[in-house]
Amino acid sequence: MSIAQMLLPEWDNEMRNTRRALERVPVGKLGFRPHEKSWTLAELATHVARLPSWATITLTTDDLDLAETPPGTALGSVDAMLEEFDRHVAQARDVIATSADQHFGSPWTLKKGAQVILTLPKAAVLRSFVLSHIIHHRGQLTVYLRLAGASVPGMYGPSADEAM
Repeated sequence: MSIAQMLLPEWDNEMRNTRRALERVPVGKLGFRPHEKSWTLAELATHVARLPSWATITLTTDDLDLAETPPGTALGSVDAMLEEFDRHVAQARDVIATSADQHFGSPWTLKKGAQVILTLPKAAVLRSFVLSHIIHHRGQLTVYLRLAGASVPGMYGPSADEAM
């Protein structure tokens, strides 16, 4: 079994769960912010929607310089978030599926200007910097959903709002 074949079932499952959380974002509460230091619901959900693109970046480049990456602006609708998420998930899935095993072992570097933040094999970046990062922010998103009065989908079992 190839590395891609091992990664794709987890990718598909986590993206399915992430989409379910994004679908619950209440349209009328995009400006909700649980604390003055927190992102708005729209900012967080947009970040979650865009994170799958980092899998494509990881597998098609050798580095990412955050100093050269302009900050994104929040999308103005849940439909736009879901559309962007679906597009990034599909692109990333295609890139993962067509990557050769040796490609996953190539180093990838995250930096900010001259500062190197991390250098890891691309497979490790996919697992930690991409998948774990998505799961982390999806967890934040589910807390925002609860605080904003929206239902929270079950991820690995039932939630208080739905049985599995």
